[in-house]
Amino acid sequence: MLIISLSLLSSCIWRENSVAHPLPYIAPPLLNINPVEKQQLSNRVASYFKESLLRYEGIFSGGILVAKGGHVLFEHYAGFTDYPKKIQPLQEDSPLHIASTSKTFTAISILQLVQQQKISLDDTLDLFFEKWPYPGVTIKQLLTHRSGLPNYTYFMEADKQGKLAYTNKDIIDWMIQHKPAPHARPDSRFEYCNTNYLLLATLIEKTSGYSYPEFLRRSIFTFLGMKNTFVFEPADAVKSTPSFVNSSQPWPLDHLDLTYGDKNIYSTPRDLLKWDQALYTKQLVSDSLLELAFTPYSFERPGQNNYGLGFRLKLLPNQKKIIYHFGRWHGNNAAFARLTDEQVTVIILGNKFNRQIYTAASKSYSLFGPYGGKQQRDEE
Repeated sequence: MLIISLSLLSSCIWRENSVAHPLPYIAPPLLNINPVEKQQLSNRVASYFKESLLRYEGIFSGGILVAKGGHVLFEHYAGFTDYPKKIQPLQEDSPLHIASTSKTFTAISILQLVQQQKISLDDTLDLFFEKWPYPGVTIKQLLTHRSGLPNYTYFMEADKQGKLAYTNKDIIDWMIQHKPAPHARPDSRFEYCNTNYLLLATLIEKTSGYSYPEFLRRSIFTFLGMKNTFVFEPADAVKSTPSFVNSSQPWPLDHLDLTYGDKNIYSTPRDLLKWDQALYTKQLVSDSLLELAFTPYSFERPGQNNYGLGFRLKLLPNQKKIIYHFGRWHGNNAAFARLTDEQVTVIILGNKFNRQIYTAASKSYSLFGPYGGKQQRDEE
C-alpha cells in the first residue's frame, strides 16, 4: 500500500510541475571492458587524433573526448579563450557553443512534453501561434525538418538592420507580418531549416510555462549534473567562451546571437558525455519516444543520410547506424556522434573555425567497427 502511495505521489509531482523529476538521476553502469582492451583502444584513439586533428600545433582549439561505455578513452584540450593575448587556456570546464548540436536538446525537451501529454506530435502550429500563416505544419514536421518553412537565418539577413539583436518572438512576429514564402508543402520533402527549431523552443515556452533556458536547466542540465551547460542569455556573456576566425581575429556577435532552439547552447565535452549516457536510459523520456527520435523519416532521396527527431542518422549498407549531430555557428564547430552498437561516443568542440573537426570525427568511427568508407560532412 505504501509503495502504491509513493508511486501516486511521484506521479502527482511530475504532473504539477512539468520539469520536476520525481527521482534523482542514476547514470547507467559503466560497460565492463577488459583493462588490456581499454588500454589498446585508448592508444589507438590517441594515435589517430595526434596524426589527424592534432598533427599541427596551434591549428585545433577546443576539446576532444572519446568514450566507450562511459569509460573515457581519450580527452584533450588545446587553445585559448583569448587568442589575441594567448591567455586563459581552454580547459575541461570551458563552455563552448555547440551550435546545431543544440537541436538534440530541443527535440528531447519536446518529447518530454509529449510524454506529459501537454502536446502531441500531430498538433499543428496554429493551435499555439495566433494568426499563424502556414497551415498544416505539425510539431513532428518541425522535428524532422519536413515543414517546408523558409530558413530564418536567410530571410532575416535582408532585415538585419532593423534591430541589433532579434529574439525568437521577433522572428515569429516578423514571419506572421511578412509571410515569407514557404519552400515546400508540409511533409513533402526534407529540408534542413533552423526556423523549425526556433519555433519548437518557443512552443516549449508556451506549453511549459518556463522560458526555454529555464526549462532545459530544470529538466535536463541540473537533472544530469551538466554543471557547465546553459542556453546563452546576455547575462552569460562573461562565462561563455568566444569564438575566433583565426588566431588574432574574434568572431563578432551579430543580430541572430539571441535566438535559440536551433543553436545557442554552450557545453563541454564532459557534460555532453553525460548527455550521451542519459540517452541510454529512460529517465528523460520513455524507450518508445527515444526510438521515435532515432528513427529515419525522409526517403525522397536515396543514400545513407537521414534525420530522426532532432538527430541526424547515417544508415550504412551493413545495417550500422550512426546517431549524431554536427554544428557550426560563427567560429564554433561541434561534432557529437553515438555508435550505439559499440556504446562509443565521439565529441569534438572547437572555438576557432576548423572544418577538419567534422572529418576527424567521421573517420574516427572506423576505429571501433565497420564504419569505413567516405563519410559525408554535415556541418549543421
